[in-house]
Amino acid sequence: MTDAAAIGYILARLPRINAPVLWVQDRVSYRETGRLCLAGIGIQRPIIAVHLSRPADVLWALEDGLRCRTLAAVIGEIWGDPAALNFTATKRLAMRAEAADVPCWLVRHAATPNLSAARNRWRIGSIPSTAHVYDTHAPGESRWSLNLFRSRQAKPGKWTVTYDRTADRLDHITPLRDGAMAARDGTTRQRATG
Repeated sequence: MTDAAAIGYILARLPRINAPVLWVQDRVSYRETGRLCLAGIGIQRPIIAVHLSRPADVLWALEDGLRCRTLAAVIGEIWGDPAALNFTATKRLAMRAEAADVPCWLVRHAATPNLSAARNRWRIGSIPSTAHVYDTHAPGESRWSLNLFRSRQAKPGKWTVTYDRTADRLDHITPLRDGAMAARDGTTRQRATG
């Protein structure tokens, strides 16, 4: 079973415009992750779901979708490390997304973090949900662990994110970090005066 954290995070970050989203999956991703389930996410826009056999076809469809400026976003899912997904392919996607000003996300399931021209590279995973307000045995708000490990636009870091369904927003929580150690070793000393 695959972790759907990346999908949930992307759905929560979709632009708040009433335009369709192009969602393309390769054959293995569709078989392993299944159909899109938008229950509880609050998505009220059309999603154009495309299922293709080969990862090369997914990349072509994503690039072609980025030529359409009326889309709210373009999302692709590819399984593993196919030969078609090289630096050149990711560079073409990044350049098309910037030229069209359409967000493009590429979810790579069961893949290694190899060379990519993506502007931001994330590792996203599910963590236990918060406690439910009225029932301690029921799940509360969804939570994800985010690791921005490479970025050309922001400082890399790690966060815990909670999705608030009622407000339809993401709350980023920065983990607490220890402060710098004091120069002293903690022992009490007397100062000589004279």
